[in-house]
Amino acid sequence: MRVLVAGATGAVGRRLVPRLEAAGHEVVGISRRGPRPVDVLDAGAVERAVAEAAPDAVVHQLTDLGGADGAANNRVRVEGTRHLVDAARAAGVRRIVAQSISWAYAPGDGPADESVPLDATDEPPRARIVAGVRALETRVAELPEAVVLRYGILYGPGTWYAPGGAVAAALAGDAEARFLGSTAADASVSSFVHVADAADAAVRALAWPSGAYNVVDDEPAPAHAWLPHLARALGVPAPARTEGRVPWARGALNARARGLGWAPARPSWRTGFVDQGA
Repeated sequence: MRVLVAGATGAVGRRLVPRLEAAGHEVVGISRRGPRPVDVLDAGAVERAVAEAAPDAVVHQLTDLGGADGAANNRVRVEGTRHLVDAARAAGVRRIVAQSISWAYAPGDGPADESVPLDATDEPPRARIVAGVRALETRVAELPEAVVLRYGILYGPGTWYAPGGAVAAALAGDAEARFLGSTAADASVSSFVHVADAADAAVRALAWPSGAYNVVDDEPAPAHAWLPHLARALGVPAPARTEGRVPWARGALNARARGLGWAPARPSWRTGFVDQGA
């Protein structure tokens, strides 16, 4: 299969491209940087790139997280996805696999599966985040075969949670550290996934039925459990435990993706944080 990877130089994309090639696919990668620079906010540029690539499938791994600017990332989800889907349709592409997130679900007491609706909150800034996710997922579903991968919080090389990354800096007391997340060691629950496991899921998803899939590890956990463990792995001070829980911070379940043969090589952040890889 000829596959166009949009976001080929990102934290997931860098691991996805060689895995696709190892699986026998012919890969064309585009990104804002690298050998095929394309601005996803430029509709004409995206249309030309997809037409030239003439792919059988598109894998959407586009984000704008370098500056920890939520509005910029949301624009990629909304406008960038619109341009990519329109270009794919114009090129006759039927199948798309797109990166989404697993923490946009409505509030609840336990980890969410894919039957839980997205949050209907009107409270900023979460309302903007969920609206962007909803727009992304709705737009990719316009193609006949659309798979949405709702990733957990990404960790590993190239992410905020890697050694030397923004989270380590924030925990060490650097007031200038920028990332979208929290270092409150409370009862808010998160699900994680290593970037290599996220990439493996994207390869497999080229053959999955249309729909949404949580791509997370096996252990949703409260921040007061995982944050001290992360701090030890990063060699920085652990935050003091606090009370309370953000109602939507509930984690997610991966049974649907596991049912199709995917399994995380790092099934728990407990071991994953210690050995994040190169």
